[in-house]
Amino acid sequence: MTLRWTRDGLDAGSDGVLALPLNLLDNLLRGVGQVMFQNNSYTGVLFVAGIACNSWVLALAVVLGAGAGTLVAAWLGAKRDLLRSGMFGFNGALVALAVLVFLTPSALTWACALLAAACASILMAALLVHQPRLPALTAPFVITTLCVFLAAARLGRLEPSGLLPTAELPQTATVDGVVTLTTLIHGVFTGMGQVFFQNSICSGLLFVAALLVASPRAAVMALTGSLLGLLVAWAMGAAEPAIRAGMYGYNSALVALALACVFLRRSPAGYAYALLAAGITPFVAAATTAALAPLGMPALTLPFVLVAWLFLRAAPAFTRVQVQ
Repeated sequence: MTLRWTRDGLDAGSDGVLALPLNLLDNLLRGVGQVMFQNNSYTGVLFVAGIACNSWVLALAVVLGAGAGTLVAAWLGAKRDLLRSGMFGFNGALVALAVLVFLTPSALTWACALLAAACASILMAALLVHQPRLPALTAPFVITTLCVFLAAARLGRLEPSGLLPTAELPQTATVDGVVTLTTLIHGVFTGMGQVFFQNSICSGLLFVAALLVASPRAAVMALTGSLLGLLVAWAMGAAEPAIRAGMYGYNSALVALALACVFLRRSPAGYAYALLAAGITPFVAAATTAALAPLGMPALTLPFVLVAWLFLRAAPAFTRVQVQ
């Protein structure tokens, strides 16, 4: 067996007893890294570590969810390059994580989480085939997870953990609390952590370190997006606890990261376009949260998906913005 460490992960070759499991592990970790668009297994390791510093149970859920999505896609004969880059792992990782966060952990919940993670790969494949001009992003995660949560309302053995929103009609918000510099600093890094549902500065810092390992530019854009989302939410009168918890930062971080570092060519106009999208995202986050409130469902990364799709779809109409 030829074991080789590359700039973005492990290459165990194709010979030897350990080649298959080691390559599978590398693919799985790349899937975790792809949650923030990084085809890098070192980044995946740091993402898992960032979750583990807050909850080893949730770290295990991410690893098993990525594994379930990757294994099902491999068994069904998905393209080798897509498996290698982790494209069938990241939605499964997020699905399993969300199910274990929002539903009470039990043997049945774990089984449901892994089944849903596997199903997310099927939906991912469907979107890859039928929407070639728009990336799937985390749409498979959002659709699959919301289906699980809605089904739980009619399946008595899947119990909410208490973190699902209470179903209610949207109410007029009032400015709640005083936003300080400490709030913003806390919120920026917690916003990074909230990509993996971690309300933790420690997790957020490790996630930033994970991005730095793969791409300093990605780390800068994600942090800028998170900060911009918080500033817009603050200006619009969002509640201080929500800003501190990073609830208006993580979708903006993903939007800025996706547009500026993945889907658009580097240019001043491209960066400005990405930051404009990140600045609009808090409005979409507030709107989707209000729209889903009567169902008692969280918005998850739906605002990110909607904004990224809109701006990518519109980009060809603008000569100064070029899609990769």
